[in-house]
Amino acid sequence: MKYAGSCLCGKVAFEVDGEFENFYLCHCERCRKDTGSAHAANLFSSTATLRWLRGEDLVRRFDFNGTGHIKGFCAECGSALPNIQMDGALLVVPAGSLDCDVPIRPDAHIFCANRANWDDGLENLPRFDRLPDGEA
Repeated sequence: MKYAGSCLCGKVAFEVDGEFENFYLCHCERCRKDTGSAHAANLFSSTATLRWLRGEDLVRRFDFNGTGHIKGFCAECGSALPNIQMDGALLVVPAGSLDCDVPIRPDAHIFCANRANWDDGLENLPRFDRLPDGEA
């Protein structure tokens, strides 16, 4: 299977060829900092290949203090992008960077002990298709 993806500004585009083995929602403090949100949503594959279609020169890689916590991102807009980890053995793809439907559902929430204190009962909040009326 082939999956297309890109960054927010559109200057970087990529293709993933293969299947994802896992899909995790990570609540660790580092992933929350990376995303500015309650969790990161990452797809993992040990067999898929990544091919940059454009903008590879804009792709940056941040390895937090050599810990293996790695983030790929666009130097222009800052969008999260795929990266290769574990000496080339693991492809990590931010689910939101794909321009197509994600073919699998998340397997699990991980590092829940580090969850944000406001990340409870979110499924019970009102839902809107756009910004609610009267909001900026």
